[in-house]
Amino acid sequence: MEFSINDINKCLGFIDWNESKVEDLNFHSVSIDSRNINPKDLFVAIKGEKYDGHNFINEVIKKGIKAVVIDKKKLDIIPKGLPFWRVRDPLEAFQSLALFKRKKLNIPVIAITGSVGKTTTKEIAGEVLQGFGKIKISERNNNNEIGVALTIHSCDEKEDLLVVEMGMRGLGQIEKLSQFSEPDIAVITNIGSSHIGILGSRDNIAKAKCEITKHLNPNGIVIIPKDDLLLEMYLKKIWNGRVMRVKVLNISESKKDNLSKVNEICGYYDELNNCIKIDNCVFEISLKGLHNAYNFLCVYAIAKELGLKFNLFNKFNFNDISGRNKLIKTRRFLIMDETYNASPESVKACIKVLLELPGKHFLILGSMRELGEYSVRFHEEILDFINKVNVDGCILLCDLNLEKELQFSSVPQNKIKIVNSIKEILPLLNLWISEGDSILIKGSRYWKLENIIPLIN
Repeated sequence: MEFSINDINKCLGFIDWNESKVEDLNFHSVSIDSRNINPKDLFVAIKGEKYDGHNFINEVIKKGIKAVVIDKKKLDIIPKGLPFWRVRDPLEAFQSLALFKRKKLNIPVIAITGSVGKTTTKEIAGEVLQGFGKIKISERNNNNEIGVALTIHSCDEKEDLLVVEMGMRGLGQIEKLSQFSEPDIAVITNIGSSHIGILGSRDNIAKAKCEITKHLNPNGIVIIPKDDLLLEMYLKKIWNGRVMRVKVLNISESKKDNLSKVNEICGYYDELNNCIKIDNCVFEISLKGLHNAYNFLCVYAIAKELGLKFNLFNKFNFNDISGRNKLIKTRRFLIMDETYNASPESVKACIKVLLELPGKHFLILGSMRELGEYSVRFHEEILDFINKVNVDGCILLCDLNLEKELQFSSVPQNKIKIVNSIKEILPLLNLWISEGDSILIKGSRYWKLENIIPLIN
């Protein structure tokens, strides 16, 4: 897809000619990366946390770029003869161009957010929805104000469906992502405790997640968990359109007539066989745990909205996602790699999966960040949960302040050991584990616990 001068003028205002000829300028794509830019691209000099695109103007000129978008305060860096657009905020310009492209593509856009499970749900969607056609999904963790725009800009005319993940660090951020992506289907996986230290309460988390509907297609649909009263309350304040509610029950609760009701889909999960029964169809999924059955059900709801049909029996093997839902078999142990991030809800869900694995069960837990004043309370709750279930040992990696707070709680010292350095983990673990045991490794991104996996191997 090409952008013409007139296309970009509509989004950003008129081009500065700067004594140059621009009549024949067309752009194949919009780029913010000077490292792999194409001469036919338009370069937008956005300023990130660790870089400023304006510092690479000369580099992109050498690579053949014919025009750029810059901050209006940076006019002095533009060489004579280079056409440019001057804007108040290059990032907003990048997003405006993304919205223009999204409209020109004219394909369904699915947006997924939630406290936990959004990345897994996005990856499941990329596999399950292939019957609809060619799918573009957000790569890696491109779920912020830059990443979502990058995903849209990376689409081409061959794509039939776009799936984007939407994260947030505060109120108003998901609304902005919704503004320049204009989704047709929105999924809110859950309202958990992630970011409670930033937003202050689950009410604010629910409010922030519901922002995904601010620019949702009025004829679109929102997919949410059934029986979440807090989410329902905030959703009603800003969304008057259709809502599909999903719920996962144990297979033992399945009835003869288990067809989904209007505006509601129920799945029945067979934990032993890792299958989920929905609308008289059976789906065997490679990801374990009730929480992943629920993530799959959200995608099934998307498929139903898109009009996709399934066989009576369906089998899906999902790609391993680094740091999420990944089982690593070594010569001696089975390792659950959940190192990407952690929240109270996701830790409990992963522990339940750990308990289904063979041998004794051990947990390496990096403390959960972004919990603010609730940190001690949630960590005590998790440790109490660990103490009550069949986890044979837990090593908690945390800072000294949290350790001191937890020492005054009723944490059992024989089952749970607290350390302050990743170097202290292996000596303790070696005292506990034996061949055939299973180990769950989970923690906030801050701890980078994936670095310990090769050492255990």
